[in-house]
Amino acid sequence: MQQDDLIGATMGNYKILAPLGQGGMARVYKASQENLGRDVAIKILPPWFAADDNFVKRFNLEALLVARLSHPNIVMVFDTGKLNGHFYIVMQLVDGGTLKQRLDQLQSQGRTMDIFEAQPIFTQLADALSYAHDNEIVHRDIKPVNVLMDRKGRPILSDFGIAKALAETQGLTRQGAGVGTPEYMSPEQCQGAPVDGRADIYALGIMLFETLTGRLPFTGDNYHALAHSHIYEMPPFASAVNPAIDPLVSQIIQTALAKNPAQRYQRAEDMGKALEQAARALQLQSQRNAGDISRLATTPLYPCPQCQHFNKPNVRYCTKCGFTLKICRFCSTPNMVSNRFCSKCGQTV
Repeated sequence: MQQDDLIGATMGNYKILAPLGQGGMARVYKASQENLGRDVAIKILPPWFAADDNFVKRFNLEALLVARLSHPNIVMVFDTGKLNGHFYIVMQLVDGGTLKQRLDQLQSQGRTMDIFEAQPIFTQLADALSYAHDNEIVHRDIKPVNVLMDRKGRPILSDFGIAKALAETQGLTRQGAGVGTPEYMSPEQCQGAPVDGRADIYALGIMLFETLTGRLPFTGDNYHALAHSHIYEMPPFASAVNPAIDPLVSQIIQTALAKNPAQRYQRAEDMGKALEQAARALQLQSQRNAGDISRLATTPLYPCPQCQHFNKPNVRYCTKCGFTLKICRFCSTPNMVSNRFCSKCGQTV
C-alpha cells in the first residue's frame, strides 16, 4: 500500500487529505467527513488484514466495545468499514502530536519531563484506564506513541484492542508469547498468561519511568532478552537514574512495576491519585521554600519590646508572649505594629 495512492481518495463518506503517521500495522490519515463537514482521523490497515475474516470479526468486536466508551481521555471511535480491499477505522482527530514526539523533543534538548508536567498527563491517563477497566476493556499496548496529545496538552489514549485482535488472529497468544510492545509488557504478558487491568498499570509505570528519566528501565536486543528482564530483573529506581526525581515519585513507579500483579496498584486511578498527591506536596514545598526566602528578603519584622520575638507587620500583639506591640498614647487603641498612625483617632503612634 503506497501512501500517495490514498491521498485524495474517498472511502465511504471520508475523503483522505494528508498522512498523519505510520504504525507497525496501519497508516493514519487526516480525512474530511464530507456529509458532516468535520475532519477526522482514519486508520487504514493493509489489504491482507481485511482479507482475513477472522481478524475482521475480532477487530469489529473490539471496535464496537471501544466505541461504547465515553471518556475525555479516550479517543472516540466513529465508524469502521472496508472498501477496495482496505479495512479502516474512523476516529476523533487529535492534532497535537503524541507523547512520544514530546519526549523526543525534550531528548533533543538534553532534557527530561519534570513531575509537574508529567503528573497531569499520567493522572488523566490513569483515570481513563480505570474507566476502561471498569468497562472490562484492557488496553494491552500502553506506550508513548499510543498517547495522543491535543493542542491544550490533554492526553488521549488510542489503539484499544487492535494489538489483541491482530495477535489472536496470527496465533501469538500461545503460551510463552504475549500481546503488546516488548519494552512495555508486564511479566504476565511476557509469559503469555491471562492479563487484567494491572498489566496496563505496569505499562503506565514503564512509561512514567521513561518520561522522567529519558530511558527505559529494561533494554534488550530481542523479545526474549526483554521478556527475561520483565519477569526476573528488578527495575532500577528512577531517582537513581535521575537524581532530580523525588524518592516519593520513584517509589510510586516501583509499586507500579511490581513483578506480582497483587503488589501493584490494584486500580490505575490509585496510581494517578498517588502521583497527584506527590506533585501537590512537592509544589507546596517549593512554594514554601521560595516564600521563606522571599519573605526573609523583603518583609520587615518588628521585635517585641518585652521578649524580642520578631513579629509580622499585621499583628497587634506579640505572637510569642502576647505583649501589646503598639498602643496609641491618646486613645489607648492597640494598633498593628507597622502602623504609623492610629487606626481609630489618626494620631501619630
